[in-house]
Amino acid sequence: MGFIIMFGMRTSMGLVKIKMTNTTWDTKTLSEVDAAIFWGYFVTQIPGGLIAAAYPANRLFGAAIGSSCLLNLIIPFVYTQPNALISIKVMQGLVEGVTYPACHGIMRHWAPPLERSKLATLAFSGCYAGVMFSMPISGELIEHYGPLAPFYFYGSVGIFWYLAWLWLVFEKPSYHTCIDTKELNFIESSLGGTQQHYVTPTLTNTPWKAFFTSLPCYAIFVANFCRSWNFYLLVLFQASYFKDAFNSTMTENAFLGALPHLLMTIVVPTGGILADRIRKKGILTTTQVRKLFNCGGFGMEATFFIIMAYSSTITQGMTALTIGVAFSGFAISGFNVNHLDIAPRYASILMGMSNGIGTIAGAICPFVVHQIVEEKTIVAEKRRVEDRLDNIGLYTLCRNNFLWSLRFWRIAAMG
Repeated sequence: MGFIIMFGMRTSMGLVKIKMTNTTWDTKTLSEVDAAIFWGYFVTQIPGGLIAAAYPANRLFGAAIGSSCLLNLIIPFVYTQPNALISIKVMQGLVEGVTYPACHGIMRHWAPPLERSKLATLAFSGCYAGVMFSMPISGELIEHYGPLAPFYFYGSVGIFWYLAWLWLVFEKPSYHTCIDTKELNFIESSLGGTQQHYVTPTLTNTPWKAFFTSLPCYAIFVANFCRSWNFYLLVLFQASYFKDAFNSTMTENAFLGALPHLLMTIVVPTGGILADRIRKKGILTTTQVRKLFNCGGFGMEATFFIIMAYSSTITQGMTALTIGVAFSGFAISGFNVNHLDIAPRYASILMGMSNGIGTIAGAICPFVVHQIVEEKTIVAEKRRVEDRLDNIGLYTLCRNNFLWSLRFWRIAAMG
C-alpha cells in the first residue's frame, strides 16, 4: 500500500502536466521538473541502506511515505512556480529514497529464505499497482475536480495510511502482539538463528570492495538501470506519448493506459511464487532461476517495445505495450530479489546502491526524451527513425532481438 501511494503520486504528475504544462512551461523547465524527484531520490539510496540496517526499517519506511505525502499537499500551492516546485520534488525524492532499502530491511526479519521471491515481489508489485490505480483515479479527479485534485487526494490518503502503519506494522515477528505462535516459530527457525548473532552493518564493516569487485553485483546494477529506464519512461511519458502519437483522450489515457500496469501487478507476484516453487522442487538452482526470469523478461519486453514504436493505431500500440510490460514483470523475480540471495546481511545497503544506479536512469530520462523527440506526431517520428534504421529494418531488428532472448533463456537454463 505504501508503494501504491508513492508511485500513485509520481504517476499523477504525468496526467496533470498534460492539462497544465503545455502553456505554462517550456521544454527545459519541464525536463527539470520531471527529473527533480530522482536527484533527491539518488542522494539517499546508500545512506538509506545504512540507516535501514541500523534502525527499525519499518519505522523508516513509514516515515518516508508519510513525509512525502505531506510534501504532496504543498504542491498545489507552488505548481505555477517552477523553482519552488522543483525544490518540493527534490525533497520528496530525498525522503522516498530510503523506501526500497527499508523494504529489504523489513524482509531481513520477516522473509524465510525460500519465500523471499514471493514476499519481496508482492511488496514491489505495489509500485506497478500504484501506476495502474493512479491513471484512472487521477484522470477522473482531473476531469471532475480540476488538475490539482490528485495532489490533495494522494496527500490525504497517504497521511491516513501512515497512521494505520504505525498501529499495525512491527519490526520483527517476535515484537508482533498477535502473531500466531506457529508462524513465529516457522519464520525464526527458517532464518536459522542468524538474527540472534546479527551484527549491524556500518560504514566501516560493510564490504564495499567486495561489492565493487563482484560481477553478480554489477549484473544487478546494470539490470536495475535498464529496468528503471523503461519503467520511469512509462511513469513520466506514457500518457503524453499516446496523446501526441495517437491523439488519445484523457479517458483513454486513464483507463487503457492502466491495463499494462494491471498485468504487471499480477505478473510480478505470480512470477515470485513460480520462482520459489521451481527452487523448492529443485527443478533449477537459485542462480538458474534468477537468470531465466531476468533475461527472459528483459528480452521479450525489448521486443514488444520495438513493435510498439512501429504501431500505427492506439490499439496496436497499447497491445504491444501491455504484452511487453507483462513480460518485464518476470524480471523482478530475477535482479530485484537477488540482493537477498547474494548478501542477505547487507541486502538493504546493496539495494540502496542498486536502486541508486537505477535512479540515475530516471534522472536523465526526461532530458534524453526531450532532446530526442523533435516532432510530436507519430508519422514524423517514424519517418525520422526509419531513415536512421533503413539498413536494418524492423523485421531484422525484432528477429535478432527475439533470437537473443531465446539465447538468454537457454543460457539461464544451463546455469
